[in-house]
Formats: sequence, C-alpha cells, structure tokens
Amino acid sequence: MRSVLKNRPLRLLFAANFISMIGSGMNSAAVIWYILQATGSEKTLAALVVMQAVPTLLLMPFSGVIIDREDRRRIVMLLDIARALIILVVALLCFHGSVQVWQLFVMNILVSTGFWMFWPTVNALLQELSSTSNLAESNAMLLAGFQGGWLIAGAIVGFVYNKIGIGGILFLDVASYGFSIACYAAVRKGRHVVHQHNPEFAHHSPFKRFFHEMKDGLLFVKDRPYVATIGTTWALFVAAMMVTSVVTAPISDKIFHAGAAGYGWLNAGWGIGAFLGSLIAAKTLEKMGMRRAIVVAMLLLSAAMFMLPFAAWIGIAAALFFVAGTARGIGGIGLSSCIMTVVPRHYMGRVQNLFSVLAIIVQIAMAPVVGGTAQGKSLMSAVMIIAAMYLLASFSGMFSARGPDIGPPVTGDLPSA
Repeated sequence: MRSVLKNRPLRLLFAANFISMIGSGMNSAAVIWYILQATGSEKTLAALVVMQAVPTLLLMPFSGVIIDREDRRRIVMLLDIARALIILVVALLCFHGSVQVWQLFVMNILVSTGFWMFWPTVNALLQELSSTSNLAESNAMLLAGFQGGWLIAGAIVGFVYNKIGIGGILFLDVASYGFSIACYAAVRKGRHVVHQHNPEFAHHSPFKRFFHEMKDGLLFVKDRPYVATIGTTWALFVAAMMVTSVVTAPISDKIFHAGAAGYGWLNAGWGIGAFLGSLIAAKTLEKMGMRRAIVVAMLLLSAAMFMLPFAAWIGIAAALFFVAGTARGIGGIGLSSCIMTVVPRHYMGRVQNLFSVLAIIVQIAMAPVVGGTAQGKSLMSAVMIIAAMYLLASFSGMFSARGPDIGPPVTGDLPSA
C-alpha cells in the first residue's frame, strides 16, 4: 500500500473519504435512532430505506452517462456542496427545536440520492487515478477510509447522542463535508474526462447521443454474462447491507435492551471488522483469488447473520457483527476490484450505475418485507431474511467464477464472453 500512498491525488481522495464518512456515519445512525425513538416502528425505518431509494432509481440510468462524460472530481465536489447545504438547513431546524420526522425523511432521501451518484463517481475517479497494478490496494485504502470513518462514527454516536443531540451531530456532518470539498479541490487542476466520442453518432443531436451511450452501457453488460453475474452479486450484497439498517437499532433496543450504547457497540463491531477486513483484503485476494474470496466472504456474512438469533447478550451480537464486518471489508473490495478489472474506464459510470439500479430494486423490494417481518412477526425472522440475501449473493458469486480469469484492468473494449 506504500506505493498507493505515495500518490498525492489518491492520498487526498482517501483523506476526504475518511473524514466525510465520520460525519455521514454519525448522521445516518443518529437519524435512524431519532426516528425509532419518535415512532417506535420498524415499518417506519423500512419506509425510510425504500423512500431513500426511489428517487435514485429514477435518476440512476441517466447519471451513469454523466459520470462517464464529465470531470468526476467536479461531480463529487458539487454533490458534496449540495448535500452539506441540505443538512445545514435541517441542523438549524434542530437547534430551533422545530424539526419534525418528515423533515428528517426528506433530508435522508435527498442525501441518499446524492450518495448513490457520489459512490459510483468516486469509484470511477479512483480507477482513473490508480495504476493498473494497484487497483486492489487502492480499493482497500478507499474502503478502509470509508469503514474507518464509519467505525468512528458508529461507535461515537451511541455515546454522544444524548449529550449533543441530533442537531449537534448534523453540524459535525456539515463540517466534514467542508473538509472533503477542500481535499477534492486539491486533487488536480483543470477539467479531465475519459469520455470516448463515437464518430458514427457525431452528427446526431445531443439528446440522441445521450441515449445511445445509455444503450451502449446496457449492451456492454448484456454481451458479457460473467460481468452481469459479478454485478448481481454486488447488487445483492449492497442491498442486504442497506436493509440491515432496518433491524440494527431495534435489535439493541428491543432484544438486548441496551439502548443507544448497545447500538453503538453493534456499529463498532461492524466498523472494526470492516476496517480490519479492508487492511487484509489485498493480500487475501492475492492468495485466494478475487472470485473465491468474494464467495467465501458472502458465505461468512450469511453465517454471521444466521447465528445472530442465538446470541445470548449484546457482546456476542457485537462479535458476530465484527465477523460480518470483516467479511464485508474483504468481499466489498473484491467486488469493486473485480468490476474495475473487467470494465473499461470509459464504461465505468454506466456499468456501475446499472448494477446500482439492480441493488436499489432489491432494496425497495426487501426493505418492506424485512420491516414488516420485524414488526409483525419477530426481529430474528427479519435477520434470517437478510442472511438469505447474502447466501444468494454467494451463489451468484459462484456463477461469476465460471467467467474468464481476471487479469490486468482493461482500458479499451473487452471481447464478448
């Protein structure tokens, strides 16, 4: 990883990601806890997860083309500025004592919509800034920063929530965006794009060229089944993680009666595991192979969730979250590196967004099921559903292993499978 850290633009990208994730993680955990305490309803949390995804689902097919056409650094900065302003408005409402649950819903929906465009853009920018031999290490550093920030946030929010309240936490998030924007501004100067113009469509209108590029991204995946199965694994993996937020706070509050502190321990277990998993991911992927490591990681995530109902106290539950988090670190980096390896740079935005659309569809479908099961039947049954999602991801990963061997990342087109 030393060679990666010698790259100044990458160092700035990692620092921006780490600090902004501290703020975002505290924001997310605090909002979920506030809504649970205000409503006492898992179904409301499930509704939040669904409502976060719907606007994104409508925008995703179009944003992929934008990511491939425009300067990815500038897109990230604009997204951070917009999200910071939205959060600042709600933070001021909190300090005036006039914030309402619906306003937190709207804030979460808008910020989440920005994140779903932000993350594919950052991944595409990372691929652009990294050398072809350091993709796994670069992904490991990016996710280590993400999980390191989330770890600090998840552990802190459970212990400081009662002291500074949701308004104070939102102000900290706004400050973290300020730091992130400054870092991205220093990554490089000028406008940089990787877009490749097709002379065949040069005489067409901008509108027609735009939709041709959307179709081109779909055809790229359609003609390569092994890419589609990798994307399916990623989508199931991401959707399962998103839906887990429906049950984490209720598990602490209603099963272990550990309150906000227990919620902090569960988040800390996940965050520490994911951070450590990120640190060992590059060597693990090299030793096991990307696809085998992905399958094993999905199986570990599934096993940890299946065992959660048998935890006798909050410490065991936190340990299972630690195991799941470690698998998340390795599996997430494996999937990101795998996608970057088989997808050319000028397709990265469109292909990633296509996979994100699939993840959002699964999230929208499963969040009400998990929330309804948690409230109407039992929390543990809801956790079993999430475990089954990770199990399906492992099966999809097994099918992707039948594709061609993964070699160095490509910069041009790929042959059909």
